[in-house]
Amino acid sequence: MAGLTMLRRAGLVVMLCFLFAGIPVCGAQQQSLDPQATRQLHQAVTLAEHRDVQGALAIVDQILAQNPRSVPALKLKGGLLEYAGRTAEGAALYEEALHYAPNDPNLLLKAGVSQLAAGNRDKAISLLERCVRLAPEDGDARYYLAQAYYLNGQTDLALSAMRASASLEPRNGAILQKCGEYFMIEEKYPEALDWLTRAESVDAALPGIDYDLGAARYKLMDLAGAEKSLTRAVQRQPTDFNALLLLATVRIHLAEWEQADALLRKALSIRPGDAGALLGLGHCEVELKEYAAAVDTLHQVLHADPTQLQAHFYLSKAYSALGQTAEAQHQAVLHQLMMQTFTYMPFEAKQVEENAIVPEALALLKQNREREARLVYQKHGGATSATPGDSWVFVGKLYLYLGDRSNGLRCLRHALAVDPRVSGAYTDEGILALNDGDLRTAEADFQAELAHDPNYQEAIAEMGEVRYRQGRWADAAQFLTASKTQSPQLLYMLCESDFHLQDIRNADLTAELTEAWGRNNPGLMQNLLALLRNNGQAQLADRLSQDMTP
Repeated sequence: MAGLTMLRRAGLVVMLCFLFAGIPVCGAQQQSLDPQATRQLHQAVTLAEHRDVQGALAIVDQILAQNPRSVPALKLKGGLLEYAGRTAEGAALYEEALHYAPNDPNLLLKAGVSQLAAGNRDKAISLLERCVRLAPEDGDARYYLAQAYYLNGQTDLALSAMRASASLEPRNGAILQKCGEYFMIEEKYPEALDWLTRAESVDAALPGIDYDLGAARYKLMDLAGAEKSLTRAVQRQPTDFNALLLLATVRIHLAEWEQADALLRKALSIRPGDAGALLGLGHCEVELKEYAAAVDTLHQVLHADPTQLQAHFYLSKAYSALGQTAEAQHQAVLHQLMMQTFTYMPFEAKQVEENAIVPEALALLKQNREREARLVYQKHGGATSATPGDSWVFVGKLYLYLGDRSNGLRCLRHALAVDPRVSGAYTDEGILALNDGDLRTAEADFQAELAHDPNYQEAIAEMGEVRYRQGRWADAAQFLTASKTQSPQLLYMLCESDFHLQDIRNADLTAELTEAWGRNNPGLMQNLLALLRNNGQAQLADRLSQDMTP
């Protein structure tokens, strides 16, 4: 849904009309249109309209042999090649024509879309912005510019451009639908539903419109409306995995267990092993009292994705119903421990918001444009913080990521000078000291952070690492447990600390959490299995090893 979506147009004739609409015969183009070339061009267009692409190309090549700078001929050849599926060659010709007609809006649009499709977002934005300046009423240009902005992480500009496109073309259902999809991605569900409803009223046959409407209504907990829209989506596309899964989810909310079960089995026939579909199926099996089947299904979920914490909850219910009390309690504890890590979510949410603007800010720092990088944060990331030092912390971290220690420390220290209570600056300095092996300085920095905010979870976790490196196992376990971390590396340290303290039960539970969050780190997993075997937990090591096997 967030990728590039092309507007559907009616083929070659429309393309030709588009390329040659409203083009003044002046400047470089006027020089290229002598009477003979004009006749040849019209002949080529006529052949193209009759789908004789090869004949049209032959004539265009004759024109270009006489005048290689003929913009109409270059445009026509580019359009013919694009229609024939030779998009890269067509794009190159549009770029060439732009050298001779740099203010041709249609050329700017075609070149911009070609660059966007090729993944060259910055160049696409430059071309499409020029196009919009020259042709401000061009809804297509704003549509593609919006997508370029969005793919470049410039969400506000994307939404503004897409709204402008929709205002210019209120009867273009595809544009209205895309506007709704963008609002969905940004979790602005009432606005999304409004735009999607408009799109449906314009063209109820739009691809994916029923699914989009169902998703928006589901997010707004209009379960009856979501069920109707998603039922239509499945009727139109019976093999649409996403529609089947979401309709099943709605029916689970409605406690329609048998119908949901059937939908999920159909979804799994399309995409076997999908963790989300298996989780829903396991839930249905529990509610339908098919407990043994539920246990098997839910273990498949955890094999596919060990971070699916709800699988532990449903496993606990299934095992309890089967009379396997010890295993039921074990699964309940794992579910509780994994749920506790979500107290880390405020920090994680800020990280997600910052990560969205990191590519743009990094590019600016590489160009020595530090002030602009801070402005990017202030504009897009400032909602999560209220202090003037936050943008300095953000930029300081990026400098450290780039390996620029001097500028990184300069920005972090300036942040503290601007606001001594700014979040994260001391912690980032402490992490740098920790990486240098300077435990004393690292501890002082983390303690300084905690003096201002005793609940700053990253600093709590890093204090746990300091104590772990010092071999102070009880303190390490206390800090790491209190941090509610999901970091596999820190969980491994907690596991080892628990073994040193002879707390085998917590060590085993932490080992399972480490495997859940760190399965994609083969080196860490090998260390974890060795740690378990060295501490007499070979049976658990063997089970986790099997879980790691694809």
